[in-house]
Amino acid sequence: MSILAGIVLIGGFALLMCFKVPVSFAMLLSTLGSAAIMGTNFSVMVRQMVDGANNFSLLSIPFFIVMGEFMGAGGISEKIVNLANLAVGHFRGGLAYVNVLDSMFFGGISGSAVADVSSLGSMVIPMMKKQGYDEDFAVGLTVCTACQGVLIPPSHNMVIYALAAGGGVSIGKLFMAGMLPGILLGLGMMAMCFIMAKRYNFPKGTGVKKGEGMKVLLQGILPMMTLIIILVGTGAGIFTATESSAIACVYTIFLAMVVFRTVKIKDVPGIIKASLKTLAVVMTLLATAKAFAYMMTELRIPDAITRTLTGLTDNRYVLLLIINLLLLVLGCFMDMAPLITIMTPILLPVVTNPVIGIDPIHFGVMMIFNLAVGLCTPPVGSALFVGCAIGKTPIERTAKNMLPLYAVMVVTLLLVTYIPDISLLLPRLLMK
Repeated sequence: MSILAGIVLIGGFALLMCFKVPVSFAMLLSTLGSAAIMGTNFSVMVRQMVDGANNFSLLSIPFFIVMGEFMGAGGISEKIVNLANLAVGHFRGGLAYVNVLDSMFFGGISGSAVADVSSLGSMVIPMMKKQGYDEDFAVGLTVCTACQGVLIPPSHNMVIYALAAGGGVSIGKLFMAGMLPGILLGLGMMAMCFIMAKRYNFPKGTGVKKGEGMKVLLQGILPMMTLIIILVGTGAGIFTATESSAIACVYTIFLAMVVFRTVKIKDVPGIIKASLKTLAVVMTLLATAKAFAYMMTELRIPDAITRTLTGLTDNRYVLLLIINLLLLVLGCFMDMAPLITIMTPILLPVVTNPVIGIDPIHFGVMMIFNLAVGLCTPPVGSALFVGCAIGKTPIERTAKNMLPLYAVMVVTLLLVTYIPDISLLLPRLLMK
């Protein structure tokens, strides 16, 4: 009976996904089918779904979503681009460096790869094409650097991972742990831009006009204070990740409506509506994923996978490579949030097994980095789809021309995987 229920749960979910049923509904239907076979009362499933959405830590997600919407509507992305241009825009290939740096800055504010591509890409991609950059490179660079947005805090995907891990993982430590990997990815992309600038003779940037440097600096630093609020507040233990998200959200609204005055009262309902649409998707996903994970636990699927993987090898390096390959393949077909909620309960017991002994914080950063690569890969790469839509380039051709950038991401992922201190150094230094 349990074997049939497991086939319905996993096979039914895969089949429904093949028919392009939305992820949340695919998880719900396969879960209910499996529960019916096992004779599990549906009220238990409802209780699990309520528990999946009823968590204090989840309050940080709507605040981060609203914050990102106000930034996009308030034109704050333009000030971030100008700040990056002030720093590196005057070099050869300067606009490529600007693309990387503004993603690093904006990703640390919005915490969303898709928000990064849509907000910054609509500005930087046309600028790069106008200066003579190859359009596929312009789109590909924007898409790949947007992955920093899910690593550098705030990142609602890290909140999802912490909850999927059973609540024993500190969101504040996860935020800290994502900083260095995000910066390392940005430096890797800059190194590739340097090589390609020499090889393809990229145009020299113009930088910022004379006399405007101080204005650009001040306007750019103000939005960056949201990152300081979150990192310093959580790192010093002044407030929790949820409290920091609320404070950063209020600060962003103040910037957009009072300081820069780019958002008017009449714009607020539209911003709230867009935020609620995004939030509804996320919360529905979390609720159904909780019931799905409950049925997997009841059917002992995580235990079976743990025994299978540890039976293959007890070498932590080989096992981490296998897990990375598995997640990279899955990331090509599913979005990040559902994969985090489904795979964390399965893989976390494997890597935290005493034989392997991986820190849950380290594994969380590794998993989120890995699945961020999936945002850039066809056929279900949401960041890639948005980037190609903005740049008006075909996905197949752009993905092919992104191979050098993919290589940078994979090499950086392996460094983060096999050198734990890249992720764990800041949490150890700043949070006891």
